Amino acid sequence: MKHVPDAATGELVDAQFVELAVEVFSMLADPTRVRILLALRGGELPVNTIAAAVNKAPAAVSQHLAKLRLARIVSTRHDGTRVFYRLANEHAAQLVTDAVHQAEHALGQPRHHRTAPTDPT
Repeated sequence: MKHVPDAATGELVDAQFVELAVEVFSMLADPTRVRILLALRGGELPVNTIAAAVNKAPAAVSQHLAKLRLARIVSTRHDGTRVFYRLANEHAAQLVTDAVHQAEHALGQPRHHRTAPTDPT
């Protein structure tokens, strides 16, 4: 079994996890999927609501959701004939948040470091 050293922690990471991490990143290498995950940070939603949030057809969103579900990035809950999607865990939300923050840094505009204006009164 191969391992890769993690320079930050000094721990060895199983090479299998590295390969799976690459698959996760490949799932996030699509703007529609990132928008879907951003929409799902607010909680569970049905396909039509997600489609409206990302400005895509429900059929297209369903295909993206199926891929995200197979990758175990989103999970589902059935309520009668309706299917509700949600992020599978807090790590999926953190991945998208960190990716957006990295993009802000790349553009020299890290909004997440700005503090809210204080009330002078």
